Amino acid sequence: MEHSEPSTEAGRLTVRTGVPFDDTVSIVERKGLGHPDTMADHLAEALSRAYSAFTLERFGVILHHNFDKLALLGGASEVRYGGGRMVAPIRVLVNGRAAHRCGDEILPVGELVESTVHAFFQERLPEAVGHLDIALNVTANPSPGAVITGENIPERSRWFAPRDTGDLRERRTLLANDTSLGTGWAPRSPFEGLIRELADTFSSPGPFTNAHPWCGSDVKVMGSWDGEQADLVLCVPQKSSHVTSRTAYLRNAETVRAECHRIAGLRLPGASVNIQLNARDVPSHDELYLTYTGSSIESGDEGVVGRGNRVNGLITPLRPMNMEGANGKNPVYHVGKLYNLAAERLAHRLHEETGEYAEVHLVSTTGQPLDQPGRILVRLAAEDAQPDKIQALVAEALASFPDLTNEIVREGVCLS
Repeated sequence: MEHSEPSTEAGRLTVRTGVPFDDTVSIVERKGLGHPDTMADHLAEALSRAYSAFTLERFGVILHHNFDKLALLGGASEVRYGGGRMVAPIRVLVNGRAAHRCGDEILPVGELVESTVHAFFQERLPEAVGHLDIALNVTANPSPGAVITGENIPERSRWFAPRDTGDLRERRTLLANDTSLGTGWAPRSPFEGLIRELADTFSSPGPFTNAHPWCGSDVKVMGSWDGEQADLVLCVPQKSSHVTSRTAYLRNAETVRAECHRIAGLRLPGASVNIQLNARDVPSHDELYLTYTGSSIESGDEGVVGRGNRVNGLITPLRPMNMEGANGKNPVYHVGKLYNLAAERLAHRLHEETGEYAEVHLVSTTGQPLDQPGRILVRLAAEDAQPDKIQALVAEALASFPDLTNEIVREGVCLS
């Protein structure tokens, strides 16, 4: 039974200390850079940053937008040893809302979206450039609540069509856009760190992928740990133009397997490690994880914002987490983005302060001040945390939202 004393109640803040914590049993997943869900997340965020930067430069403010419902629908490809080609395009469904004008000035939303999408694929999946079908489903419709009672136009109806920047309510006061939840915890366990490192080793630019150009980026790693044994299931594609035969594919797979064992040996010394790689492969029938682009998005798979890694970069069902899709949300007042990032950072600060496990939950109330969550829950493994110090760190985190917005837009904070 959870020990919840001593505790501190301070208005909306609840602090629980002495909370038991056990990380000896763990289930962890991470999706790599070329996974369709990760691509959808990162493309949505790239669009939000591009739109934010454009409106900041032009008007001095970030106009209202959200691209967090973006989806990618897989194309079709033909793959053969030593080659391949796209035979049907990847459909990029840019869904959401954005202000298309400010006063009399029309914003080039379509051009901005198209250039951002092409630049993203050029960096992330260059073989797919030229095989994209971009559908712009971006409206300027306001949220519910614009009740017409006479000749006056409700303020809410101008959210996505402001007469000027004075119509942006957040310039006067920052209010939460939604009733939602932000969650964070720290520290990451060695096993969680291993899962992240494996996914990044095989999907991100670096020593392994630079030395092995056949390695595709649509990587997925699922792991379970019981304190003694690690069971790892990995999907690591290969790029067909660099793989000339079944024998070459199998040889490359052994290279991946050896690198997994090497990294696991460094991160979990002495542990028993069981590795399954590309478990659906049937080599005798040439059914292999062989792709033209390095990602299954080339052939029927789909990606949707919010289905991939959480803000901390992992999917951890035995840890606290929520289902908010942070990427693509407006960085000024969307709590699904700001509260998750703030909770994650606050948890790390609390871990540094106490030396033990820390967990943070921020619950928003729509329409209420952004820096005044409806409820703040802090759970600490430490028995002797100082209430005044905890409250000061919480207050510091809640005062950071304007700076956090600037950091997201200008520095491109990675949210998954």
